[in-house]
Amino acid sequence: MSTTRHHINRQRRRLARETRPTPSTARPEPTERAGTGTARPAGARGATAVLEPAKTAAPADATTAREKPDTTRTRPRRRPPLLVVLCALTVLLGGFAGWAHAKAEGLRSEPARSNTALTDLARTSEIKGQATKAVDRLFSYDHADPGALDKAAKELLTGKAVDQHRELLADVRERADAQKAVITTTVTESAVERLDGDRARVLVYADQSSVATGGKKRATDEKSKAGAGEQDARDEGVYAAAMLAVDVVHRDGRWLVAALDTFGR
Repeated sequence: MSTTRHHINRQRRRLARETRPTPSTARPEPTERAGTGTARPAGARGATAVLEPAKTAAPADATTAREKPDTTRTRPRRRPPLLVVLCALTVLLGGFAGWAHAKAEGLRSEPARSNTALTDLARTSEIKGQATKAVDRLFSYDHADPGALDKAAKELLTGKAVDQHRELLADVRERADAQKAVITTTVTESAVERLDGDRARVLVYADQSSVATGGKKRATDEKSKAGAGEQDARDEGVYAAAMLAVDVVHRDGRWLVAALDTFGR
């Protein structure tokens, strides 16, 4: 005899069968793997179902986090464009070139910078040779040939050097004529101090010797009593060193003495 409880259960089972989906639309039931490896429905009896462990899916947020750049890090400073750097360098180099050119022009305009005594060796050697010969002739004198000094002064002097030479040699000539002396000047060393175009200044070192024939005749009483003859004239020699500077100018293919500097002597 059925009870009320049994009746209620039958009603529920009937409703469940009526509402069960058809096989075509019903989802496949999950299968269970039996211990022997044969797949069976999860609801099958008489078999122990062993479910595969579910694979843990990586959270989507983690992949997205790896793909997105880290905006919390400090961004590097942006470098200035290459064109801006090149323009700045061009301006700086242009300014430096202008300054260097102006500086060089200023240095060239100074008299000391136009001196080519150390660079133009051929011209320097020519000046030294001609200045040496000029000084040798201008400061040598022979009482027996006074015209040689006048000829040298006429050929080698120009400008104010003509009067300077006459004043320097006036007293020397007078004493040489009185003592019948021969004055010889020999340049031992010379150097071009400055060379600027057709003008130059030469430092000259020279040795001077003066030999005088006195013509004195002495006879002592003792020598006369002894029968000695007259004593021959003796040559008296004087030697000295001299230093002077000569300014020379180039005229008609020659270097002429334009000024004399004896450094206060």
